[in-house]
Amino acid sequence: MKSKTLKLGGVPEHFNMPIHLAIEQGLFSAKGIDVQWVEFPDGTGAMNKALWEGKIDMAIILTEGIIRDIANGNPSKIIQNYVSSPLRWGIHVDAKSSFENIDDLEGKRVAISRIGSGSHVMAYVQAHEKGWDTSAFELVEIGTVDKAIEALAEEKADYFMWEHFTTKPLVDKGIFKRVGDFPTPWSSFVVAATDECIENNNQHLATFLKVLNAVTAQFKSVKDIEKTIAKNYDQQLEDVQKWISLTEWSQDQLKEKELKIVQERLLDLKMVDNICEKDFFLKSI
Repeated sequence: MKSKTLKLGGVPEHFNMPIHLAIEQGLFSAKGIDVQWVEFPDGTGAMNKALWEGKIDMAIILTEGIIRDIANGNPSKIIQNYVSSPLRWGIHVDAKSSFENIDDLEGKRVAISRIGSGSHVMAYVQAHEKGWDTSAFELVEIGTVDKAIEALAEEKADYFMWEHFTTKPLVDKGIFKRVGDFPTPWSSFVVAATDECIENNNQHLATFLKVLNAVTAQFKSVKDIEKTIAKNYDQQLEDVQKWISLTEWSQDQLKEKELKIVQERLLDLKMVDNICEKDFFLKSI
């Protein structure tokens, strides 16, 4: 029987190791699904665009980023929560910078990967929490983390927010200086799929989630998983051990109350026009 191809987008980060294990071990293909991984180093904004354009069928994507984009018309839905623990955003400046703490960054230029990305949304959320005036925020769109390194070093931007453990090697090497952390007040990542994919591949999506959930449910008990992650993602073993102790994968749909919290925060930040009544979730699969 011919397998069904599903293109799945995601960032090159350790959160997605369960997906890679499932692909490498042939768990999806054994169920008749050819999951093709499409990597997005520049994050959620780029994945949102790819979902809009039908270049990918699904994405492992930041919760706040996809909710904002669906509210603004993206023809996709959240089919399940993926990582239910908060994302720990590191707030970084160039290692040679005179900035020493978060308060030093009020009114400064923030590097973001793309408009609509997590680094964009969370810069506003963090500033709002501090009581800063975001009406005159100066955003510097840079794309990838490598471009963020250049932007901060060349003083084209002042600070950059990205996941704490992903960027820790850059801190350890003296490229970035971390002046603080900011955890999301909601689940980190969800699985989203385009409306077209949902309409045409409902049963395949159900099978995909069944396989994925079986992997994530026992992921922490995989033999030497910390060592594998450390090797694959250029991390120190002790950092991986700390990260994995803080991270929880979900096998359920995102909760309505989390959707409400995200939408209310986005509305406060004027990143959406209103609390959207449209259906963000795939109710059953």
